Amino acid sequence: MKRALSLAALTVLELSPPEMVGCAADAGYSHVGLRLLPATDNEPTWPLIGDTPMVREIEHRLADRGLHALDIEIFRLRPDTVVTGYLPALETGARLGARHVLVAGNDPDEARLSERFAALCALGAPLGLTMDLEPMPWTDVKTLQQAARIAAASGAPNAGVLIDPIHFDRGGNVAADIAAVPSPRLHYAQLCDAPAERPHDVPTLLRQARAERLMPGDGGLDLVGILRALPATLPLALEVPMQTLAKTVPAVERAKRIRAKTEALLAMLGSPSLTR
Repeated sequence: MKRALSLAALTVLELSPPEMVGCAADAGYSHVGLRLLPATDNEPTWPLIGDTPMVREIEHRLADRGLHALDIEIFRLRPDTVVTGYLPALETGARLGARHVLVAGNDPDEARLSERFAALCALGAPLGLTMDLEPMPWTDVKTLQQAARIAAASGAPNAGVLIDPIHFDRGGNVAADIAAVPSPRLHYAQLCDAPAERPHDVPTLLRQARAERLMPGDGGLDLVGILRALPATLPLALEVPMQTLAKTVPAVERAKRIRAKTEALLAMLGSPSLTR
């Protein structure tokens, strides 16, 4: 079986969400990721919750281009988060055909975070959505082990863990750690590359992760080990923000290069991707 490749929103964040759909289709992806909620205060916000003209436009573009939505993001769990407030966004994601939800843990109280993650899982289950907690070293869920512990504590069948190679590495994890995560908790993964040397300060860590990653195979992360440890048909969201390159290379061309490098890596591993 072939695995699906999705163009993650952060890779082409200069585009509007409808433009992202067209970009993914033009670049040969089978899926696209949609950022319904901004990750930072300096990102553009779009009318993407509910029955808005933009949501309808995305629906039409997905259908016209034969593309599927893979995941929606980014759903943060903070100390003051009211989980039920996320229902309209979750319903919109389900309407657009997404199957996975990227969740970030921004609460230092793990017991409270676990409780709210379980509540989010319960909210998404009737919509056919998995909740996938992504460990990031600058958040309160820093490692794969912690994310897996919170997912297990929820007891929810749709609770998952999302591995992003750059966060995975910067959090101190290695490919062998993946074996401890039950495969039903792995619904999809992200893919990118980065320099082998880990940043020594948080501003550099954030800058590299949010703006200056490398295409798969161009850096020093153990992508081969990670991919071999993951289920062979797990969908991959290609999240490769490259703001410097974006100044001279259009989004579609960058997306094509990222897909080609990913497919070369998967071919080397004997794990072909799904093409449109």
